[in-house]
Amino acid sequence: MSEYVDLYCERLAPGLFGEPLNLFSNLAFLVASGLLLWLLAGQVRPVPFSVWLLPVLLGVVGLASASFHAFATRATSGADSAAIAVFILVAVVSLVHWMWGVRWRWAWLAAPVYLVLSVGIGALAQWLGGERATLGGYLPALVGLALFGLAVRLTTPASVAGFGNLLLAATGVFAASLTLRTADLPLCATAPVGTHFVWHVLNAVVLFLVGYAVLRRWQRTPPR
Repeated sequence: MSEYVDLYCERLAPGLFGEPLNLFSNLAFLVASGLLLWLLAGQVRPVPFSVWLLPVLLGVVGLASASFHAFATRATSGADSAAIAVFILVAVVSLVHWMWGVRWRWAWLAAPVYLVLSVGIGALAQWLGGERATLGGYLPALVGLALFGLAVRLTTPASVAGFGNLLLAATGVFAASLTLRTADLPLCATAPVGTHFVWHVLNAVVLFLVGYAVLRRWQRTPPR
């Protein structure tokens, strides 16, 4: 688990600061998390745990990613991937609950459904276009985000449908960030610092928009 991992253009050798841009660009996640937490801290009525959860997990994603780019081991790589996976699954469940008003005991079923669909989408993409077609395993997340945006836009009341635009905007930013993540190694010869650090910055925007959509939807929910 402590074996050295070299996956990105910027890293040339083992060491804590082997990827300075990839390391410090994770501050974008912490800034995005802090902004959402600040917005929630200013609310007059009590904020449900589920609304706090995505901003907190956004910060965890930043810390896990920073640990990976600082230490570059299999263990920190696993922590990085796990943090992203947990955020995605919690976001799926939160969106189902808050956008469509599904009770929590049923909304949680969206997580295993998403996992099954993700495996299917990934396998189909790999079968049709090889490993690169899976976009590093993030194709299901991109497709899922786009479908959530469209579904909210088309199937919810007018007072809620606008939040679909936030999710569709996040989809567009995510597509751009995935493009830059994919280009990191192919462009390494011409851009020695790579493009992965921009993936961090843009992904922080993506996760912020998802968390903000949930926050704003909760704000418009009448107090019980």
